[in-house]
Amino acid sequence: MTKRASWPAAKVILVAAVVALCGLALQSARAAQMQTLEIVSKTGVHVFSVEMATTEKEREIGLMFRKSLPDGQGMLFDFTPEQNVTMWMKNTLIPLDMIFIRADGTILRIAENTEPMSERIIPSGGPVTGVLEVSGGTAQKLGIAAGDKVAHPLFKRR
Repeated sequence: MTKRASWPAAKVILVAAVVALCGLALQSARAAQMQTLEIVSKTGVHVFSVEMATTEKEREIGLMFRKSLPDGQGMLFDFTPEQNVTMWMKNTLIPLDMIFIRADGTILRIAENTEPMSERIIPSGGPVTGVLEVSGGTAQKLGIAAGDKVAHPLFKRR
């Protein structure tokens, strides 16, 4: 009987180990997608670690269903070539600042503290190549404003 009782325990341990390894693999894959982005403002240079959203599916999902977003992290949406874009907060659980960025790296506008779970359309206000999403309140806290410059390979200096 002791041997039979240990088999289910061994299976549970094996399944837990497989799940843990899968989690580490997913974490490694996400970490590999992280890139550095800098914003130069009147208050200094602000460095962010960003996940890239480059495919239609990645842009569609964005930061949906996440319960938190650490300071200094965000998601950069690639909308190359430069175009008018619209965003929304459907299924997004946390407030975000959406920073709309022109092809030359200039911030066009910022939609601050967007409303979680809202289906209200948030326009770029002109052609942009990228949208950076960071935790709500970040732009105000760091003094980031329209006209500031963003340094990242997505944006070409003119």
